[in-house]
Amino acid sequence: MSTLGIDLGTQSVRAIVLTDDGVIVGEGTAPLESVRTDGRHEQDPKAWWTAVVAAVHAARADLDASRIEAVAVDGTSGTILLANADGAPMTPALMYDDVRATAEADVVNRAGAEAWLANGYGRMQPAWALPKWLWLRHHGPAADFDQARLLHQTDFINEALVGGRVATDCSTALKTGCDLVNVRWPLPLLETLELPSRMLPPLVEPGKPLGRLGARVATLLGLRAGVRVVAGMTDSCAAQIGAGALIPGSWNCVLGTTLALKGVSETLIRDPGGAMYSHRGPNGLWLPGGASSSGAGILSARLPNADLAALGNAAAMRPDPTFFTYPLAGRGERFPFVAPDAESFSTGEPADDVEAYAAMALGLAFVERLCFDHLALLGARTDGRISFTGGGARSDYWTQLRADVLGRPVHRPRHAEPAVGMAMLAAGSSSRAVDEGVVNSPASQRHRALLRTYGTFLDAIERRGWVSPVLIAHARRRAE
Repeated sequence: MSTLGIDLGTQSVRAIVLTDDGVIVGEGTAPLESVRTDGRHEQDPKAWWTAVVAAVHAARADLDASRIEAVAVDGTSGTILLANADGAPMTPALMYDDVRATAEADVVNRAGAEAWLANGYGRMQPAWALPKWLWLRHHGPAADFDQARLLHQTDFINEALVGGRVATDCSTALKTGCDLVNVRWPLPLLETLELPSRMLPPLVEPGKPLGRLGARVATLLGLRAGVRVVAGMTDSCAAQIGAGALIPGSWNCVLGTTLALKGVSETLIRDPGGAMYSHRGPNGLWLPGGASSSGAGILSARLPNADLAALGNAAAMRPDPTFFTYPLAGRGERFPFVAPDAESFSTGEPADDVEAYAAMALGLAFVERLCFDHLALLGARTDGRISFTGGGARSDYWTQLRADVLGRPVHRPRHAEPAVGMAMLAAGSSSRAVDEGVVNSPASQRHRALLRTYGTFLDAIERRGWVSPVLIAHARRRAE
């Protein structure tokens, strides 16, 4: 038996076919394009489906596709669109880091303060799905709003797969206000916000059946009709499953266009500031973490068409830069602090592309360390195994730099991408032998030197008023 995992990323869709003994036998990918302007980030939902078809075709091209029995899809968290009764898009997709709904987030937080505290995250951010749904209420297609349905990114693809309406998983629904403890929509609160609950899909836990592949879609994809479609999770949760980071205290750091951290806790960790949130995990565990707006996306924005591997190799031959670049491709930061007006800045002027690359890599490593500082401040266990996944983990230079800034050994599993996690979920298993992969151990002398530069990083973001004095003081103590 084999299963198919589909990962809806920012820059591409990736499909992987996994056998029941954990071997990847097919892979495919197809690119996606974004439109970013002044804090807004949109994609064409129809392009997602086109990319899914292409990626699945490539993944099953050399296989006996009749052996694929189930499929699960992950997507970016907080990405939504409005669709008509038939599932056709009525709006572009408002992506996971789109911060246009700043005013609506204030309204949502005033109305739902008690509910958000119960959910553990305390506040919603402008980029979350519920504030953006309210923004669409005020600024979207007014004439048709009452006839519209709200779809998350995975809902749109799952509806295309089964040929009809589907439930959404409670992982994807977190940022739309799902009551995480009772797995239900907050109906009285939605009524207060004048958001019709009938626009929402039903809720279901990840891994539960959504339907089966119809004959027409099966032919289009080159798969067998009747393949089971099961509910997936967000991309960071999917990567966590793929990395095998499912023991309390363990963490998986996904570095792609943006940086996401996801760990495991036996208890619900609460963050009154709303930068961190927790998904429900298997076996009664919780999956705390957060998604930063910082990440590798700044490299493609600042160094288009550059050979990043060559820049990393060249940077490894030089001393570490004495300055850094805060690595935001757009406006607004979400984790480890919430600052909708935050923008990229540098504390020095790079002499060339190599130094520019190294300064951005260093800035990201500092953001990652501050994420762990924030998690520890909230009481989360951070003493377990740390794994690095995502495209950024392919860089030897960047991975060693991140390990040296953290001062912790890190693992790079060989096969830990989100699509693998979804193929495992489709198979009905969220556990397998941990793939230790390559281990990068920290260099103590370099770690101490980098912590001095980390001090200037803390000074710089403190001056901008982005971070609470409590977190700054805590981060400084941990760096001593």
